[in-house]
Amino acid sequence: MGKTLVAYFSASGITAKVAKKLADIRNADLYEIRPETPYTEDDLNWSDRASRTSLESSNPASRPALADRDANIAAYDTIFLGFPIWWYKAPHIINAFLEAYDFSGKRIITFATSGGSKFGKTMASLQPSCSDTVIWKQGEVLNGDPSRSRITEWVSSLKL
Repeated sequence: MGKTLVAYFSASGITAKVAKKLADIRNADLYEIRPETPYTEDDLNWSDRASRTSLESSNPASRPALADRDANIAAYDTIFLGFPIWWYKAPHIINAFLEAYDFSGKRIITFATSGGSKFGKTMASLQPSCSDTVIWKQGEVLNGDPSRSRITEWVSSLKL
């Protein structure tokens, strides 16, 4: 079994909590995907059509700038990729992250947090941002503050 990375984006800290538990359970390295310009509370106001996240989500070409590009993706075979669900898909910063690195031949397992949404169009919106040789696996939406046993049960079901 090769090295595992848990890469995640978390605007409010919820996804970060899940990612940290997952990294601990899998004995994996942890990498935070950060925007160059952090999101403010106003930016995250989904009910305001003029908010930053609303505008980004409505523009399929939107790619928020990354704060850095220093993830050593080449060192990993498996990447757990975590994010909140925004408007039934991953935030476009996840596409920016996927487009910034070569994931050829890697296994990417997605996981998400959400206030109630499922994965929706997430996989269809992410896959074009990577090489055709990526092995994708849609994971779980892990809402709230899932227990270690819930995350362990999910990871065990993946049969990695």
